[in-house]
Amino acid sequence: MSAHEHAFACPFPVIDDCLQVGGVPLTRLTERVGRTPFYAYDRRLISERVALLRRHLPETVRLHYAIKANPMPALVSYMAGLVDGLDVASAGELRVALDSGMAPAEISFAGPGKREEELRQAIAAGILVNVESFREARVLVRLSEELGLPARVAVRVNPDFELKSSGAKMSGGPKPFGVDAEKVPALLHEIGALGLAFEGFHIFAGSQSLRAEAIVETQVKAYELAVRLAREAPGPVKVLNIGGGFGIPYFPGEQPLELVPIGRNLAALAERLRRDLPAARLVLELGRYLVGEAGIYVCRVIDRKESRGHVFLVTDGGLHHHLSASGNFGQVIRKNYPVVVGNRVRGTRRETVSVVGPLCTPLDLLADRMELAEAHPGDLIVIFQSGAYGLTASPTAFLSHPAPGEVLV
Repeated sequence: MSAHEHAFACPFPVIDDCLQVGGVPLTRLTERVGRTPFYAYDRRLISERVALLRRHLPETVRLHYAIKANPMPALVSYMAGLVDGLDVASAGELRVALDSGMAPAEISFAGPGKREEELRQAIAAGILVNVESFREARVLVRLSEELGLPARVAVRVNPDFELKSSGAKMSGGPKPFGVDAEKVPALLHEIGALGLAFEGFHIFAGSQSLRAEAIVETQVKAYELAVRLAREAPGPVKVLNIGGGFGIPYFPGEQPLELVPIGRNLAALAERLRRDLPAARLVLELGRYLVGEAGIYVCRVIDRKESRGHVFLVTDGGLHHHLSASGNFGQVIRKNYPVVVGNRVRGTRRETVSVVGPLCTPLDLLADRMELAEAHPGDLIVIFQSGAYGLTASPTAFLSHPAPGEVLV
């Protein structure tokens, strides 16, 4: 299956049938990196994606980058110059965020199982902690007293609705994330009694949705829930983080997310916010949507094998580097990511092949019966849509193969 047949609009230029990344031919970039496999992220595409959002979003909406999508330090530092804030999910990500130069006041910390040492670091750094349980609130009070520093907190809410048609539903029923909406008033009263510095709410309903109408509906519900809960808050709401959920197309038949209705809805919500919660700023938290399409995974063909009439391209990459491309990151029915031979994108001859890795498991499948340019040992296989949840979401220690490289170009 070709890139065209895959209905994939390649954002990377192709010159002399060779993919260009950051203005550099892939073959030259591979020599510069010094080895395969590797991930490459294109600064231009990241900047263009942020600029696209800025054109559609109201100026008053704050744009945050969720580091969990891709925590590569160089990428996070670059992103820190483009967005208004960073969101972390561990102390490790917090260190990357602080090193990026982003002001601590614009960094927030979410996660259902924050350890005491992580909460201590968060207080010391002066970042906003999204409280996800009564236990966290009580620990924060004790640590704040020990450190002699105020603990800035927002409440992460588990609402009674979900983001429809999302790849990962993170609300709407029994969930480990946040505090059930019906229990939030009691937590707010406790936060007030404990003397924590309350700042607002974090309401994240799901991720990877390609339906604008579903995102609009969820944003409206999140806003209205926050306004109701604010009546019980111990102080004015300063920040309302309504999450993200913006998806990117991976598979045949999927279309890019339409931003116009989302921008129109956010403009209406921003206007309502000025009346209902005048001290609050509205935050949109995005990860995959900002970086997912700006990244590629590159591996090299090390063998070409024919088995009972079918050609297998065996590469030095695989599911241990890119689990989601193999289909082992939540796909019920395995589908192919868009794939090309990077140094021979169209080629003079084409064939239907499967691309596999070097691991001793039939799960190590990067492309199943796709039409590609004819490839041989030494050629470069490129998997697109690889800028988010790639390297750090993969079992890199599996079978003890070397880890891939990463470059920001």
